[in-house]
Amino acid sequence: MADDLYAQCQTLYHARAAQLILYGRSLGLNRKEAEDVLQETFLAVLRLATPPAQLDRYFLVGFRNRTLNYRRGCLRRSLREPESRRWFETDVPDERQEEVLRRLAALPPAQREVIVLKIWQRQTFQAIGKLLGLSPNTVAGRYRYGLQKLRGSLAHEVYEDDETTQTRSRNFARGHR
Repeated sequence: MADDLYAQCQTLYHARAAQLILYGRSLGLNRKEAEDVLQETFLAVLRLATPPAQLDRYFLVGFRNRTLNYRRGCLRRSLREPESRRWFETDVPDERQEEVLRRLAALPPAQREVIVLKIWQRQTFQAIGKLLGLSPNTVAGRYRYGLQKLRGSLAHEVYEDDETTQTRSRNFARGHR
């Protein structure tokens, strides 16, 4: 039984680790913290006397709970320590991805969490609602409004970039007439 659970955990880890780490980052952890919480979650499952019926769902709920507990601990430490933790430390060199992560981090936490669960965790509104204790309609609304804000902020950035480029082009053309 233990070998079977270990094999299931190993398969689940390879299939979902990156998604769970992203989810942890959306909840306020940096990459290393999310990896630590993920490892703690897997170890906790391996210590169970009987494996859960829905292992994938158990991991998602367990990871979320451990992440929220970790954040509460960080909050308490940050009140005692002069240096607080940053949201979304980005290891990604691509500037566009960094900007998207910054814009995602700027969303209200409730909208950000729903977007990450829907897109990267591939959860249904029903499953997200059950996880968060909300109705599927509330979850869908948070998702819709969050995406609107994200699209709007990214579209505004592109518009500003295009406008700056057009202004520079006109100024350049005027100077060379």
